Amino acid sequence: MKMTEENMEEQLGFGPVGHAAERTGMLKDYASLKLAARGFGTVGENGHAPFLKLGKSLIQNFQERLRQMSDYLCPVDATIDAFLNRYLEDVPGFRGPDGLFADDEFLIPSKALILERHGLARELSLPARSDKFESEIGSSYRVFQGVLHNPKHDRRTTKGAFHIVAGGYGVPWDKKEVPKIAFAHLLKAALQPPNDHLILPYACEEPEPIRTFASLFLRPIVCPAVDGFIDEKTSEVRFFAPGNLVANLDFVESIFGNAGDPNLPENNARLDPEHWTGHTGCVLLAPHLIALKKKDIGLPHIDDATERQKRDGMCWSSEDDLYNDGVAFKLTCRDKSGVVVTLIADNYFGYCKKEVKTQLSFAANLYGMAEEEHAGGAIAFPRRDLGEDFQLSQFRDRPTHTFGEIIDRFGEIMELQPGGYGIDRRFQDIIYLPETAFINLHDQRITWEADGQVQSLSLQPEKTYVLPSGYKVEMRFPSARQRWRLIGINAEGTFCHKPCTVSGGGKSEISKSLFDAMQAGPVIISSFQEEMNQAESIINHDFGHGDRFKAPREPREESRPILDSRRSLGSVISLLTPSEDFTDEYNAWLDGIPRAVKDLVFTIKRVYKADWGDDWRTRFTVDTINGEP
Repeated sequence: MKMTEENMEEQLGFGPVGHAAERTGMLKDYASLKLAARGFGTVGENGHAPFLKLGKSLIQNFQERLRQMSDYLCPVDATIDAFLNRYLEDVPGFRGPDGLFADDEFLIPSKALILERHGLARELSLPARSDKFESEIGSSYRVFQGVLHNPKHDRRTTKGAFHIVAGGYGVPWDKKEVPKIAFAHLLKAALQPPNDHLILPYACEEPEPIRTFASLFLRPIVCPAVDGFIDEKTSEVRFFAPGNLVANLDFVESIFGNAGDPNLPENNARLDPEHWTGHTGCVLLAPHLIALKKKDIGLPHIDDATERQKRDGMCWSSEDDLYNDGVAFKLTCRDKSGVVVTLIADNYFGYCKKEVKTQLSFAANLYGMAEEEHAGGAIAFPRRDLGEDFQLSQFRDRPTHTFGEIIDRFGEIMELQPGGYGIDRRFQDIIYLPETAFINLHDQRITWEADGQVQSLSLQPEKTYVLPSGYKVEMRFPSARQRWRLIGINAEGTFCHKPCTVSGGGKSEISKSLFDAMQAGPVIISSFQEEMNQAESIINHDFGHGDRFKAPREPREESRPILDSRRSLGSVISLLTPSEDFTDEYNAWLDGIPRAVKDLVFTIKRVYKADWGDDWRTRFTVDTINGEP
């Protein structure tokens, strides 16, 4: 079902401001009604709720319909069940009176409690009468912001965790290949979790706790819509978890949204092929699988195993050998039909999220025309603080492009204005300027000469001024610097590719903001004249190689002064930062410079303009606090 404002609350939990408390109360009522309709009885303080008595006959009617449809699966579940039956049909002893599964037995939790509204999983993850739920595999606590879930494990490695069933696509050499017979046994065990794992936290304090599977229906986006080119395409994923693990479903729907009830026709992807990639996924949580023995799930003895089975640990030498050495794992079964089923032997939240993203990648690769999840990146456009005025001729003797050339090549994208500038036809906040434009922040004017006359334009914030070379200038107020500045943005960016790598390859590191590694704020000095004198002595210091470096260097014809345009701010920072390359005497001199004086030198260098010459001290003053400078 396509996302709309009307169903956004059901899918993502977004509703009107201040609606949270009312929504929580409604979800409690809804949870009680749903459990009663499934024949589980009433829970918590809603045991005598009027709506339950009033709707008694409707609930009985619903229960009878469920009984009559006990052999029915919704379309997505039927697809998954048919896939598993086809995939495992050649496994010895798969079906039959003495087989792993009876002839009419479903291979998924067919009677799972469907959580078709966003927030219902969160409501069911805590007891109806208290604020804490604890079990051997995790705990949940009600907090001011909502709920805090703590799974038993918080893993930081995936070594040896990825297992793939043989018989479908080829199994990569770095993954473990699992025989079909072992997968069939593990699937059977996953459908029969310990009774305690089935307890639903919402009803754990009742005289008769409710034991059930819970399920979620997802429609994650594989291919975003591109107007005029392609419609939005989604896959479909069914998530099943024993009642104890309903917190995992809360986590998953918080990321991927809730696609509603899979039984409803409007949620049947097969009736909407324009927005479905044709791929179906299933995830079944079963943390108890780590206790199964290799011999019991049909793996061969080491003497009868192949070389790969020995390498992957798919054989046993002792009858007590545990599958995967008793460590958590993910076991995936998939083939070219586009269906993928995964058993997760853990309740670690990260595995749940990554498995849906893996299935998204699976769908993207089969569908084509879509990037898989781990690929991507960004285009970074370097920006510079231009101070209070800017003109291209300050940096280039001759412009590389002229406004006339731009009109000839791109005139159709702008509306030419009297005076010789343009306004973008689509975005009115983009202004195209001639190459001779002088931008002055103090006067808040942009001036240039055209047809022998001086033309001018008001400089305004929230607008981008583009020069013929593509260089952009904006008037901004960076809050950390507490004053308006002109910001210049390069015309050409640098493409930062987010590569497709293994876990732990550092993909996320290159997409993190650097702002938390920077410090910004006012420069505080105790004595203006005294510290300005110290700053001036440093600025006028001769930084030749003679007394600075340990190793001999080629002497310069002249030392570059700190305020020289040939020396960057980064060079000044390096110049005044102790280094093992510097002599002990020079480092001692640097250590003797007060921090405030260094900050003052950096500030002067940063804002210095060449036309100030040696008269830069008059450009600076200090604020007055409590009558004192």
